[in-house]
Amino acid sequence: MDTADSTGTTGTAALPRPFDAAFFADPHPVHARLRAAGPVHRIALPDGSPVWLVTREADVRAALTDPRLSVNKAHSGTGFKGFALPPALDANLLNIDAADHLRLRRLVSQGFTPRRVAELNGRVQAAADRLAGALAARIAADGSADLVAEFAAPLPLTVIGDLFCVPEAGRKPFAADVTTMFAPEHPARAGEAVERIHRFLLDLVAARRAAPGDDLLSALIAARDEGDRLGEDELVSLAFLVLMAGTENTQHLISGGLLTLLGHPGQLDEVRADPALWPGAVEELLRHGHPNQMAVRRFPVEPVAIGGVLIPQGDTVLLCLASAHRDPARYPDPDRFDIHREDKAHLALGQGMHYCLGAALARMEIRIALATLLRRLPGIALAVPAGALRWRPSFRSHALTELPVTVAGLQGPAGRRGR
Repeated sequence: MDTADSTGTTGTAALPRPFDAAFFADPHPVHARLRAAGPVHRIALPDGSPVWLVTREADVRAALTDPRLSVNKAHSGTGFKGFALPPALDANLLNIDAADHLRLRRLVSQGFTPRRVAELNGRVQAAADRLAGALAARIAADGSADLVAEFAAPLPLTVIGDLFCVPEAGRKPFAADVTTMFAPEHPARAGEAVERIHRFLLDLVAARRAAPGDDLLSALIAARDEGDRLGEDELVSLAFLVLMAGTENTQHLISGGLLTLLGHPGQLDEVRADPALWPGAVEELLRHGHPNQMAVRRFPVEPVAIGGVLIPQGDTVLLCLASAHRDPARYPDPDRFDIHREDKAHLALGQGMHYCLGAALARMEIRIALATLLRRLPGIALAVPAGALRWRPSFRSHALTELPVTVAGLQGPAGRRGR
């Protein structure tokens, strides 16, 4: 939902609005132009909300851990605040600072220990194999299939759904509502989606409380009910964040990662031939094409200078991760995708206090998903020209809405070969 809680549009008519249809299709030329023009820009978002955009890697990296830049909306002024969420969804790790953040992080981190993630390896592989088989069957029947709908979206939904014991019937509707929240065709639908997500999570918490099991949500409920360490809004908000981030980001990394590899067939052949290259390939995919364009918005608690620009207290600051990851001051030939790149360090999974709790799980899912696709469907290819692919109309994330693929040699309808 690319809207503000209060638009704060007064005096913004003359501000540049770089996030347009061309940006949605390919944001990197816009990032390059802004980055070359300066480290910080005052711009307007598509709805007219004013923000400060930080473009260069060194400034973005430093700002991510600057305690003067708060994620708490209580410190915001009249500009862009991000999603307008009810309190029961807003008390999550992306909206709180310091002591409260550390308290909640300690509680939820029990679900993402290295041991627990390692235990999920077999489950992720089994799900990837099952979905790859279903994808191949769909291509054999129809000549092509949408990899997003058939593989990239259901895989993380299965993994995180199992982790939270989400009923099968509720998984796809939840994921659809998250998609609507991020990029609604009509603004009113975003609010409706948020309401449905809220009701779904309240029902899920009530069901787990009535019949707890060996799952992460049950553990969080116990932490709240027995130790009284989690407030009710905190509990529901944590469930919302883990389910949302665990499905939304990973599905786009899988589909975008495959598209990138298909565009670099030499490197695709390398990782297919040598599985030891996958960890480095995943890191380069995270740097080169992470869907998240921006980090969570920040609000200075006092005037803060970034890149020589003084940003007033309460204004909204957007730290542009996608621009930072293509900054030539940090990465030689930054637009080049190179799994052998020496410096693949990135900010895609956060930095400091807000480093992604599910980072190890996300890396594992991406590696298993892409390796399984290349192994099970060795002739996989785009079913449409790359220029015909459709992208989400959002300044927040550069994400495919669908990825039509085919496989050389699989039968299409009436004995046709899939093209």
